[in-house]
Amino acid sequence: MQRKFEQVLMPVATKIGNNVVLRSLRDGFLVIMPLIIVTSMFLLFGNFPIPGWADFWTGILGQHWTEWFSAVSNSVFNFTGLLSCFGIAYAYGKNRGLHAVNSAAVAIISFLILTPTTLEVGKKSYSAVETVFLGPNGVFLGIITAILSVEIFKFAVKRNWTIKMPDGVPPAVSESFDALIPSALVVLAFFLVRVLFSLTDFNTAYNFIYAVLQAPLTHVGNSLGSATLYNFLASLLWCFGINGPTITNSVWSPIFFVLSQDNLKAWQAGDKIPHIYNQQFIDMFTTYGGGGSTLSLLIIMLTICRSKRVRELAKLAIVPGIFGINEPVIFGLPVVLNPIIAIPFIIAPVVNTVISGIVFSLGWVPLTNGVMLTWTTPPLISGWLSTGSWLGSALQLFEMVLDLFIYYPFIKTLDNQYLRDEKAAELKDVDIDFSNI
Repeated sequence: MQRKFEQVLMPVATKIGNNVVLRSLRDGFLVIMPLIIVTSMFLLFGNFPIPGWADFWTGILGQHWTEWFSAVSNSVFNFTGLLSCFGIAYAYGKNRGLHAVNSAAVAIISFLILTPTTLEVGKKSYSAVETVFLGPNGVFLGIITAILSVEIFKFAVKRNWTIKMPDGVPPAVSESFDALIPSALVVLAFFLVRVLFSLTDFNTAYNFIYAVLQAPLTHVGNSLGSATLYNFLASLLWCFGINGPTITNSVWSPIFFVLSQDNLKAWQAGDKIPHIYNQQFIDMFTTYGGGGSTLSLLIIMLTICRSKRVRELAKLAIVPGIFGINEPVIFGLPVVLNPIIAIPFIIAPVVNTVISGIVFSLGWVPLTNGVMLTWTTPPLISGWLSTGSWLGSALQLFEMVLDLFIYYPFIKTLDNQYLRDEKAAELKDVDIDFSNI
């Protein structure tokens, strides 16, 4: 059975992982992720979930101290669509063998060409760009623009539609002229796209993509079934030695990212948070200690298991596991190609996902606020910070205890197996010693 699963899943996973578009989507979001995490810290400090926090700092820093921190967070969160376009075009251009910076530059210009530049105030029109078009609502426009602009750029470069400068010209000058005609072709193409959409009922490409693509996809992604499928596939792929989230994130990341940004905007504005399922839900309330929710497994290995192999591994892996790094246990126990541990490794995240989804939907725990905590934030702390309530930590603790019961019979079976192997090896060593007397 295991071999059949491997024969079916490995080619599919490999094909998805090697797809240049999906790989570029994943890599592109990773380009801007450090900025999001760093600025989230400023946002979190300005809105820390402790009663009296704002009043305390107002007394020290004055009335406008929150504006200082908001200026940092808004510098990224109000422009996530534009930044996503940059990161994805950079990664896609690089993966397609093009000059990465040139690819990102033409994508940014293309994105801005398609962005509405007229602001209606009463009966008057002003030349301006609203950040609503550049922020989370523009993420899908940024993705499509990045891919299409790089493809057009590559089309021209592949046919040598470039201006070649004579030898001796500085490389920077030569490269700029090489990109001249391909860049002009990209700009012309997106100019025509803008003109064409202005002749339709949608008026802009932004309105078209939001209505036809972004809204339906976010609706589908914002569901218990979607989150459960994500964790099931990610865990299943790990069991075959494939980094599951790198595959599943290629598909789900854009959707979860937009949902997280919607929650963040609502939280900043003091409005009702709209979405249960987003990146924080996946990162903070479905897996503890990394893929497979292996922190509970490590606790059992460290406290109950008796084989030296398991206990020594647990001592080495427990600290990284607290911070979500579980490669030591995945490849050291191992989890990979281990049918005994594969069962709870898949079941635990799925059970956590279902329970968390039900608890959040019933309103027992506040919804996640969209602040992008680092994935290494330990459980209990992350539950409190991501929801602003101790109830988030309580939910995490409950699920980690439940995962102990899920893992226990399987790891004890494996532990007993390893213990028998160790005792057999010791007896063999004793026989060898007697034979030498």
